[in-house]
Amino acid sequence: MADQKLVKGIDYIGVSVVYFCHDGQGNFIMAKRNGNARDEHGRFDIGGGAIEFDQTVEETIIKEIKEEYCADVLDYEFLGFRDVHREHQGKATHWVALDFKVLVDRDQVKNGEPHKFDEIKWFTLDNLPENYHSQFPNFLKLYKEKL
Repeated sequence: MADQKLVKGIDYIGVSVVYFCHDGQGNFIMAKRNGNARDEHGRFDIGGGAIEFDQTVEETIIKEIKEEYCADVLDYEFLGFRDVHREHQGKATHWVALDFKVLVDRDQVKNGEPHKFDEIKWFTLDNLPENYHSQFPNFLKLYKEKL
């Protein structure tokens, strides 16, 4: 039997952190996914990343935000979790998303992954982009009062 690589979210449940990065003044960051992103090209997303086997949840938050937004985590708050069932490339996926509200220094923020994001922009809850990630409405429904 040949060695097979199991795929997170498809062969077993993947666990990720999802972060709502804000500046403490009512503004938050969204990145516009480009054609190199895994999916949802052209849509704005708040950000997230898979937890690797040898990393803690906190280490993953810090690493992913530094990679995507070049910013240090000043503070964070656990909001809750979601079971995310979707389809990717014709296969059913299942992820458990650990959702966080994360305070960052607005002056540090820039696009750290231009190969995956066409741009990053600041928004408010009253001024959302029309083309946002398919999972964002549920995130807002669950946590809007905490944001």
